[in-house]
Amino acid sequence: MSGEMTVSELAQRAGTTADTIRYYERIGLLPEADRSPAGYRLFTEEDTRRVAFVKRAQRFGLQLDEIRQLLDIRERGLCPCGHARDLLTEKLIAIDEQIEALARLRDDIRVIIDDGEVAGGQGCWPCGPQLVQIRPGVRRRP
Repeated sequence: MSGEMTVSELAQRAGTTADTIRYYERIGLLPEADRSPAGYRLFTEEDTRRVAFVKRAQRFGLQLDEIRQLLDIRERGLCPCGHARDLLTEKLIAIDEQIEALARLRDDIRVIIDDGEVAGGQGCWPCGPQLVQIRPGVRRRP
């Protein structure tokens, strides 16, 4: 059939690997591909668009199971936009929480560094009780 491509051709077009394409098919993100008489998977241009959608959704932090939900909604003939908005809103909230936690961590590290510079003086930064201290020659058990 004209317009069909192999797994490696689809991977190249989608900017991913053949293993990723096979994995997407195995977990249901791609429908099971038709096979050539020689047994090669044959993909279509629609599969290329579908992989591009998966990659874009991953870029925005969606997990594969969330992406599958969106694809399932679309395959039922419904618009997944509302669900996508809800998922992305949750991602945005999580990102904001991570940014706040990182800002607090940055401030804590800055305080330790500044306190150490004041306490050590003259370019000598002491290891004080605020840092984890490891005694030389003491090994941790695995």
